Amino acid sequence: MNITDNNPILLIQGINIPHRFIYPAFALLLVAYLIILTTNIGIMLLILMDRSLQQPMYLLFFSLSFNDILGNTVVLPRMMLDIVSTNPSISYSWCVSQAFFTQAYGTSCHTVMMIMAFDRYVAICHPLRYTSIMSPTMVAKLTVSAWSTSIALISITLGLAVRLTRCRSIILNAFCDIASLYKLSCQDLSINNIIGVTCGIIMGGLSVSSVAFTYFRILISCVSKKNKELNRKAVQTCTSHLVLYLIMLCSGNLVIILHRLQIHNGYRTLAALLFLIIPANMNPIIYAIQTKELRTKIVQILHSKVTQLQE
Repeated sequence: MNITDNNPILLIQGINIPHRFIYPAFALLLVAYLIILTTNIGIMLLILMDRSLQQPMYLLFFSLSFNDILGNTVVLPRMMLDIVSTNPSISYSWCVSQAFFTQAYGTSCHTVMMIMAFDRYVAICHPLRYTSIMSPTMVAKLTVSAWSTSIALISITLGLAVRLTRCRSIILNAFCDIASLYKLSCQDLSINNIIGVTCGIIMGGLSVSSVAFTYFRILISCVSKKNKELNRKAVQTCTSHLVLYLIMLCSGNLVIILHRLQIHNGYRTLAALLFLIIPANMNPIIYAIQTKELRTKIVQILHSKVTQLQE
């Protein structure tokens, strides 16, 4: 088709919600977003202000919280606005920006989780060498590498999307992502799809294989050493990480599959919200509860606040 549509304003299909559920849905997303901001910013400030927490494991928590805030801030406020809007729309430039940051959030979830799995492997299997291996410099290098890899892969797929000629002006999704930008074009998307799938396989393959390998090594170490304390520590620190990783992996892959199969927008949006909201709400709570140092600091702060109120 030789139709070109250069309209700078795009319509958003949004979420098909019955009118009576619009404000309850808005309130639900608002509460979820406020909890994400409060808990994750709280964890970040605690780590920044307390020098005893500026260690590799807590710096990874900081990176995870930052990523969760980034991903949800790019999507949720805009989605809440679209829910109550009678004619949801977005500028093409902001749509491209939103697609970039949502993709950055998705890929960084994988890379940060990979680093955290490696951190747990070193802590459990090589505890005496932990401080020398997972030094602040090493954590900084791994974090920079994680974000660099994410940005490089995103730049390839987003660059392919931007160069396409548009023949439509409707985003067939509740928010902008790279797959939605592809669907604005009537051109042959074979190359885009091949490169997109290749980048996805590279990131997904690296993520799954590295996490599986580290957990396999942890399992072998626990079985061979038969140390009850080691096994308890492994279960305590690894179970929550593995559960959150599996939730992220399944919901993220579900979004990709539903895009490919052209499934109804509502199911795709639900999968995307699971990918965004559940890990971002659970991460700070689970890690704060299971990490003794963080739990102690939070209890101390709460106790001091209660004491001040009583006085």
